[in-house]
Amino acid sequence: MDTTIIKLKRALTMLEFVQQFSEWRYVLSAFIGIGLAAATGFRVFLPMFFVSLASYMGWIDVIHNNSLSWMAELPTLITTGVATVVEILAYYIPYIDHLLDTLSVPLATIAGSVLFASQFAGLESFPQWALVLIAGGGTAAAVSSAFAGTRVASTATTGGIGNPVVSTTETAGAAVMTGVSLIAPVIAFILVIVLLYFVFRIGRKIWRKTRSG
Repeated sequence: MDTTIIKLKRALTMLEFVQQFSEWRYVLSAFIGIGLAAATGFRVFLPMFFVSLASYMGWIDVIHNNSLSWMAELPTLITTGVATVVEILAYYIPYIDHLLDTLSVPLATIAGSVLFASQFAGLESFPQWALVLIAGGGTAAAVSSAFAGTRVASTATTGGIGNPVVSTTETAGAAVMTGVSLIAPVIAFILVIVLLYFVFRIGRKIWRKTRSG
Protein backbone atom coordinates (compact mmCIF):
# COMPACT_ATOMS: atom_id res chain seq x y z
CA MET A 1 0.00 0.00 0.00
CA ASP A 2 2.76 2.42 0.98
CA THR A 3 4.69 1.52 -2.15
CA THR A 4 1.65 2.29 -4.31
CA ILE A 5 1.18 5.66 -2.64
CA ILE A 6 4.86 6.52 -3.19
CA LYS A 7 4.56 5.59 -6.87
CA LEU A 8 1.45 7.74 -7.24
CA LYS A 9 3.22 10.69 -5.65
CA ARG A 10 6.16 10.25 -7.99
CA ALA A 11 3.81 10.05 -10.96
CA LEU A 12 2.04 13.24 -9.89
CA THR A 13 5.37 14.98 -9.41
CA MET A 14 6.48 13.93 -12.88
CA LEU A 15 3.15 15.05 -14.34
CA GLU A 16 3.54 18.48 -12.73
CA PHE A 17 7.07 18.73 -14.12
CA VAL A 18 5.90 17.86 -17.63
CA GLN A 19 3.06 20.38 -17.35
CA GLN A 20 5.44 23.12 -16.23
CA PHE A 21 7.79 22.26 -19.10
CA SER A 22 4.89 22.45 -21.55
CA GLU A 23 3.82 25.82 -20.19
CA TRP A 24 7.41 27.09 -20.40
CA ARG A 25 7.47 26.03 -24.06
CA TYR A 26 4.51 28.31 -24.72
CA VAL A 27 6.25 31.13 -22.86
CA LEU A 28 9.34 30.71 -25.05
CA SER A 29 7.11 30.72 -28.13
CA ALA A 30 5.62 34.01 -26.97
CA PHE A 31 9.10 35.45 -26.41
CA ILE A 32 10.15 34.42 -29.93
CA GLY A 33 6.97 35.87 -31.39
CA ILE A 34 7.38 39.20 -29.60
CA GLY A 35 11.02 39.43 -30.63
CA LEU A 36 10.18 38.76 -34.27
CA ALA A 37 7.34 41.27 -34.11
CA ALA A 38 9.72 43.92 -32.80
CA ALA A 39 12.11 43.10 -35.64
CA THR A 40 9.40 43.87 -38.20
CA GLY A 41 9.14 47.30 -36.59
CA PHE A 42 12.65 47.98 -37.91
CA ARG A 43 12.14 46.37 -41.32
CA VAL A 44 8.96 44.71 -42.48
CA PHE A 45 10.29 42.04 -44.81
CA LEU A 46 13.77 41.22 -43.45
CA PRO A 47 12.52 39.20 -40.43
CA MET A 48 9.97 37.40 -42.60
CA PHE A 49 12.72 36.51 -45.09
CA PHE A 50 15.00 35.16 -42.35
CA VAL A 51 12.21 33.06 -40.84
CA SER A 52 11.15 31.78 -44.26
CA LEU A 53 14.75 30.95 -45.22
CA ALA A 54 15.54 29.17 -41.96
CA SER A 55 12.29 27.19 -42.13
CA TYR A 56 12.72 26.28 -45.79
CA MET A 57 16.31 25.08 -45.23
CA GLY A 58 15.27 23.08 -42.16
CA TRP A 59 17.58 25.02 -39.84
CA ILE A 60 14.73 25.83 -37.48
CA ASP A 61 11.17 24.67 -36.97
CA VAL A 62 9.17 27.72 -35.99
CA ILE A 63 6.03 27.31 -38.08
CA HIS A 64 3.67 25.70 -35.60
CA ASN A 65 0.45 26.98 -37.15
CA ASN A 66 -0.72 24.88 -40.11
CA SER A 67 -2.54 27.85 -41.63
CA LEU A 68 0.79 29.68 -41.83
CA SER A 69 2.85 26.83 -43.27
CA TRP A 70 3.15 28.84 -46.49
CA MET A 71 5.94 30.80 -44.80
CA ALA A 72 8.25 27.80 -45.22
CA GLU A 73 7.56 27.41 -48.94
CA LEU A 74 9.81 28.48 -51.83
CA PRO A 75 7.48 31.14 -53.34
CA THR A 76 7.36 32.91 -49.96
CA LEU A 77 11.15 32.72 -49.66
CA ILE A 78 11.64 34.29 -53.08
CA THR A 79 8.99 36.96 -52.57
CA THR A 80 10.22 38.05 -49.16
CA GLY A 81 13.82 37.98 -50.40
CA VAL A 82 13.09 40.36 -53.28
CA ALA A 83 10.92 42.55 -51.06
CA THR A 84 13.71 42.72 -48.47
CA VAL A 85 16.27 43.97 -50.97
CA VAL A 86 13.85 46.54 -52.42
CA GLU A 87 12.83 47.77 -48.98
CA ILE A 88 16.41 48.17 -47.73
CA LEU A 89 17.55 50.06 -50.84
CA ALA A 90 14.42 52.24 -50.99
CA TYR A 91 15.10 53.64 -47.53
CA TYR A 92 18.30 55.24 -48.86
CA ILE A 93 16.39 57.24 -51.47
CA PRO A 94 15.28 60.74 -50.32
CA TYR A 95 11.51 61.30 -50.14
CA ILE A 96 10.91 57.60 -50.86
CA ASP A 97 11.98 56.83 -47.31
CA HIS A 98 9.30 59.16 -45.95
CA LEU A 99 6.72 57.60 -48.25
CA LEU A 100 7.64 54.18 -46.92
CA ASP A 101 7.31 55.48 -43.37
CA THR A 102 3.64 56.22 -44.04
CA LEU A 103 3.17 52.58 -45.04
CA SER A 104 5.55 50.96 -42.58
CA VAL A 105 3.30 51.09 -39.51
CA PRO A 106 0.30 49.22 -40.98
CA LEU A 107 2.58 46.80 -42.85
CA ALA A 108 4.68 46.17 -39.74
CA THR A 109 1.50 45.57 -37.73
CA ILE A 110 0.42 42.89 -40.19
CA ALA A 111 3.88 41.31 -40.44
CA GLY A 112 4.37 41.37 -36.67
CA SER A 113 1.01 39.68 -36.15
CA VAL A 114 1.83 36.98 -38.71
CA LEU A 115 5.24 36.19 -37.20
CA PHE A 116 3.82 36.14 -33.68
CA ALA A 117 1.01 33.83 -34.79
CA SER A 118 3.51 31.51 -36.51
CA GLN A 119 4.76 30.44 -33.09
CA PHE A 120 1.43 28.98 -31.97
CA ALA A 121 -0.88 26.23 -33.16
CA GLY A 122 -4.65 26.20 -33.09
CA LEU A 123 -5.37 29.92 -33.13
CA GLU A 124 -9.10 29.59 -33.57
CA SER A 125 -10.82 31.74 -30.95
CA PHE A 126 -11.21 35.51 -30.86
CA PRO A 127 -9.23 35.98 -27.59
CA GLN A 128 -6.25 34.16 -29.12
CA TRP A 129 -6.22 36.31 -32.23
CA ALA A 130 -6.74 39.39 -30.07
CA LEU A 131 -3.54 38.47 -28.23
CA VAL A 132 -1.77 38.11 -31.59
CA LEU A 133 -2.86 41.59 -32.67
CA ILE A 134 -2.03 43.22 -29.33
CA ALA A 135 1.29 41.52 -28.58
CA GLY A 136 2.55 41.00 -32.13
CA GLY A 137 0.95 43.82 -34.06
CA GLY A 138 1.16 46.29 -31.19
CA THR A 139 4.87 45.71 -30.61
CA ALA A 140 5.67 46.04 -34.30
CA ALA A 141 3.58 49.21 -34.66
CA ALA A 142 5.22 50.84 -31.64
CA VAL A 143 8.75 50.22 -32.90
CA SER A 144 7.89 51.25 -36.46
CA SER A 145 6.22 54.47 -35.31
CA ALA A 146 9.23 55.39 -33.19
CA PHE A 147 11.69 55.08 -36.05
CA ALA A 148 9.36 56.94 -38.42
CA GLY A 149 9.44 59.78 -35.90
CA THR A 150 13.22 59.51 -35.67
CA ARG A 151 13.50 59.93 -39.44
CA VAL A 152 11.28 63.02 -39.32
CA ALA A 153 13.47 64.48 -36.59
CA SER A 154 16.60 63.61 -38.56
CA THR A 155 15.25 65.37 -41.64
CA ALA A 156 14.31 68.44 -39.62
CA THR A 157 17.66 68.72 -37.85
CA THR A 158 20.12 67.52 -40.51
CA GLY A 159 18.24 68.26 -43.73
CA GLY A 160 18.09 64.54 -44.48
CA ILE A 161 21.86 63.98 -44.27
CA GLY A 162 21.44 61.81 -41.18
CA ASN A 163 18.66 59.69 -42.68
CA PRO A 164 21.02 57.01 -44.12
CA VAL A 165 22.39 56.49 -40.62
CA VAL A 166 18.85 55.93 -39.34
CA SER A 167 18.15 53.53 -42.21
CA THR A 168 21.32 51.54 -41.56
CA THR A 169 20.49 51.34 -37.87
CA GLU A 170 17.02 50.05 -38.67
CA THR A 171 18.34 47.33 -40.98
CA ALA A 172 20.94 46.24 -38.45
CA GLY A 173 18.32 46.28 -35.69
CA ALA A 174 16.00 44.05 -37.72
CA ALA A 175 18.77 41.53 -38.43
CA VAL A 176 20.04 41.43 -34.85
CA MET A 177 16.59 41.22 -33.28
CA THR A 178 15.56 38.41 -35.63
CA GLY A 179 18.70 36.40 -34.90
CA VAL A 180 18.47 36.87 -31.15
CA SER A 181 14.76 35.97 -31.16
CA LEU A 182 15.42 32.63 -32.84
CA ILE A 183 18.58 31.78 -30.89
CA ALA A 184 17.99 33.30 -27.44
CA PRO A 185 14.29 34.21 -27.05
CA VAL A 186 14.59 35.20 -23.37
CA ILE A 187 17.28 37.76 -24.20
CA ALA A 188 15.17 38.94 -27.13
CA PHE A 189 12.21 39.53 -24.84
CA ILE A 190 14.37 41.57 -22.46
CA LEU A 191 15.68 43.62 -25.40
CA VAL A 192 12.11 44.28 -26.53
CA ILE A 193 11.16 45.56 -23.08
CA VAL A 194 14.18 47.89 -23.07
CA LEU A 195 13.44 48.96 -26.63
CA LEU A 196 9.81 49.75 -25.88
CA TYR A 197 10.90 51.76 -22.85
CA PHE A 198 13.09 53.98 -25.01
CA VAL A 199 10.40 54.09 -27.69
CA PHE A 200 7.87 55.61 -25.32
CA ARG A 201 10.38 57.86 -23.56
CA ILE A 202 12.61 59.12 -26.36
CA GLY A 203 10.00 58.82 -29.12
CA ARG A 204 7.63 61.06 -27.24
CA LYS A 205 10.33 63.69 -26.81
CA ILE A 206 11.19 63.56 -30.52
CA TRP A 207 7.57 64.12 -31.57
CA ARG A 208 7.26 67.03 -29.14
CA LYS A 209 10.37 68.71 -30.54
CA THR A 210 9.19 68.11 -34.10
CA ARG A 211 5.81 69.67 -33.45
CA SER A 212 7.24 72.60 -31.54
CA GLY A 213 9.77 73.22 -34.28
